[in-house]
Amino acid sequence: MSLVPFDDRDGWIWLDGEFVPWREAQVHVLTHGLHYGSAVFEGERMYGGEIYLLTEHTKRLFRSAELLDFEIPFTVEEIDAASIEVCKRNGLTDGYIRPIAWRGSEVMGVSAQASKIHVAIAAWEWPSYFKPEEKAKGIRLGRAKFRRPAPDTAPVESKAAGLYMICTVSKHAAEREGYADALMLDYRGYVAEATGANIFMVRDGVIHTPTPDCFLNGLTRQSVIKLAKKRGFEVVERHILEEELPTFSEVFICGSAAEVTPVAEIGEFTYRPGNISLSLMDDYARMVRRQPMDI
Repeated sequence: MSLVPFDDRDGWIWLDGEFVPWREAQVHVLTHGLHYGSAVFEGERMYGGEIYLLTEHTKRLFRSAELLDFEIPFTVEEIDAASIEVCKRNGLTDGYIRPIAWRGSEVMGVSAQASKIHVAIAAWEWPSYFKPEEKAKGIRLGRAKFRRPAPDTAPVESKAAGLYMICTVSKHAAEREGYADALMLDYRGYVAEATGANIFMVRDGVIHTPTPDCFLNGLTRQSVIKLAKKRGFEVVERHILEEELPTFSEVFICGSAAEVTPVAEIGEFTYRPGNISLSLMDDYARMVRRQPMDI
């Protein structure tokens, strides 16, 4: 099956306050964000015509920009409105939304304080992050060579483009070995996350999840914790040692793109999607679509 390139599609993209035809939403090759990673972005999902946690995502975009030392030249309300409108113009009621802000091409060098800040929002159909047959039985995770950096070495609280370079490399390596994704440790050797999703582990009916002190405290992660507690499950946020991996009975990951996805393997260790993983997968799917839940 041939891929449809993202630069050659029909539709509309919001760019610096204007709606432009999809193919015309372009930047120069000497854009600072391309050369130095001075870009921040969000990944959002629309279900049934409503973008889940839209304002929370937009506020995080602004916070990420602040951490990268630039200011987005629009208000949160303007970005929210543009995100909704770009979905309407592209005829979407279910899809994926990608706002991004970056330093432009006025200055080419490490210091770029005079660069113009650009903002764009695109939206497209994206039914599932993982193959449906993989998600149903649990995905397989390999091990990432790279680790999430320490808070004093990178702006780890930001959703910055540059921080995803090691994620791409790690996911590519995992896919070449037949895995769907990779488990990343943090700079201390504790379990951190997958390449683009937070992780949860179950032992004796208790849910354990890594403390997000050097990676994103995902909005989906926060939603899943609330759902778990509402269902009566105990959730413990703590540092998790790699040696603990074989002691858990269930593992699942979550994120705006991944939603809630059970894990069947992490390297040599196997898990079975059980009551907790499957119930939270169902609860989350029902919640974002505003369907009744049996809680």
